[in-house]
Parts: sequence; structure tokens; C-alpha cells
Amino acid sequence: MEHRTLGRSGCSVSRLALGTMTFGDETDEAGSHEQLDVFLEAGGTLVDTADVYSTGVSEQIIGRWLADRGAEARERVVLATKGRFPMGDGPNEVGLSRRHLHHALDASLRRLQVDCVDLYQVHAWDPYTPIAETLSALTDLVRAGKTHYIGLSNFTGWQVQKAVAVAEAEGLEVPVTLQPQYNLLVREIEWEIVPSCEEAGLGLLPWSPLGGGWLTGKYTRDERPTGATRLGERPDRGVEAYDRRSVQQRTWDVVEAVQQVAGDRGVSMAQVALAWLADRPTVTSVILGARTTEQLRDNLGAADLHLDAAEIERLDAASDPAPADYPYGGPGVEQRSRKIQGGR
Repeated sequence: MEHRTLGRSGCSVSRLALGTMTFGDETDEAGSHEQLDVFLEAGGTLVDTADVYSTGVSEQIIGRWLADRGAEARERVVLATKGRFPMGDGPNEVGLSRRHLHHALDASLRRLQVDCVDLYQVHAWDPYTPIAETLSALTDLVRAGKTHYIGLSNFTGWQVQKAVAVAEAEGLEVPVTLQPQYNLLVREIEWEIVPSCEEAGLGLLPWSPLGGGWLTGKYTRDERPTGATRLGERPDRGVEAYDRRSVQQRTWDVVEAVQQVAGDRGVSMAQVALAWLADRPTVTSVILGARTTEQLRDNLGAADLHLDAAEIERLDAASDPAPADYPYGGPGVEQRSRKIQGGR
């Protein structure tokens, strides 16, 4: 599998990463361990988790797998986790304060049965904690040998820029990655978040690359999900979001374009969607989130798949979110050159 550096760091990671949010919830321990084995066999290295995934169970499952597979597996795996969300009811068991981050990472290390993770990410912005405090705490964790690198997740463009600027101004550890939602149906991050990361040198680790299953072709225009799909088996998870997306013509234009490219290529729709995303600017590694090993094996078929210019153009055109007006449309598009009309 192709490898790339983790943002501006010198650490190499696989083009596809294994996300583990399903571990301990939709995927039992035996299935989770099988996914980890298959991922490593395919040449994958980056394994991403978080303390809140199944309330710590995902990390525990990975920890037992690492302990069982031994030093060779730990050497090969680039291990990433996240902290920020509540793991208890106490007022200090949430957020990006120095106190919570130290407690949260120590707890993650215990569950993972390791002394150090390779990438520790803050799971979302915290409006109550000064970003300087958060970055100072993360710097301490790096210097203590508990993580090699730090990253961000679900930050907006201005939040990315502020974090990087404060880190550089105060001589603190600079984040190397951002983990955002990004796929053919969710491209709005290209308006400000992607340029912000490009400017700062952060590598993107996109989550939900298949749009919650939309880009696999499992949903149809005239029928709600049933049966062996995430929404079919767990209708409490996102039926309202499904209804909102299904009434948008752009959704079906994108699905049709992916289907056409996949048919011409003789590959699955999921592989096309993943290949498109993996080659977007600033993307380091795409996070796969599979419920079953069968799904994971199909996703891994995109490991070395690169689309040609005509295929990319077809997908880009169908999925363009097309901002209609200010600030992203109109002058927002024009300012990419120096020829802005009107002088407003």
C-alpha cells in the first residue's frame, strides 16, 4: 500500500487508515481483531480510535489485540487516539483543559496497553479552554513521551489557523493533522478548512469517506433503508439525516456519477469514492470505518487505485456544492485570482 508522511512530520502512514468506531458496538471483539489482521496484511499501518468509541471499549479491544500480536504488530502500527468528550459525569471529565487531557491520555494508554501513542488528537474545539492551555498541555504530553505528534479533529478554518498561530508564536508543539468529515457529498470544507490546512501544512485524515453508506450504492431514491445496512438495522441512527439528503437532487447526481465510473472501471462504488478522496489536496490518509471484514476487504481494494483526469472531472462536476453567493460564491471565487470585479 502507498505511504505518505503525516502532515509535515517525518512519520509515514498508509494511504488508507483503519477507523475503529464500530469496535465494541457494531463489531464484536473477534470481528474487530480480524479487521486489524486483514488491515495489516494489506499493508495498512494507521489505526485510529478515540476514548469515547464504545466508551473505551474500542481502545480496550485494540489493546488486547496489540498485546496478543506482540512487538512486531506494535512496531508496524501507527496508533492514533483522541480525547475531549465526556468519559464520566464530573465537571472536569470533559473538554481540552490541561487537567482533562492528562487524565484522558493516561486512561487511553492503559486501555491500549501501551506507553505512548503516535498521534494524540483533540476531538473537537473547546470554547471554555484557552487554546494556549490546550497546546501547552499537549506539548507537555509530547515531552513526557506519551505521544509523538498532536493533531486536531472537527476544527473549523479559523480554529485551525488560531491553533497553529498560537503554537508557533509561543514555541509550542504544532499540530500535524486535522481529522474532518469529507467525502463526495460533503465538500464544503474545501471553502476554508482545506486551504487553512494547506497553508499550515496539516495533513487531512478524512472520516466518513463513504458518506454514511450513500457512496456505496446501498440506498435508492424510492425506498428507505432496510435489512443489512446501518440505517436499516439501526433506524435510530440517522433516519432524519437520510430523509434530508434523499430529497436533494445533488445526492442522486453524485451517486449516479460514482456508479458510472465504477461500472466503467469494473470496481465497486466504494473504491471509486475512496480513490477520489485519497488523492484530494492535503489528504494524508482516508479513515475506513467498516462494520464487517467483508466491507473492509472491499474498501482496501482502493489502496492503489488512482482515477484519471476525466473520471475526476466527472465526479467533481456532479459533487460541486456550488456556493451561490458571498462569501464563498461570487467574490469568494473571484479572489482566487487578482481580477476581482466591482471593487466592493
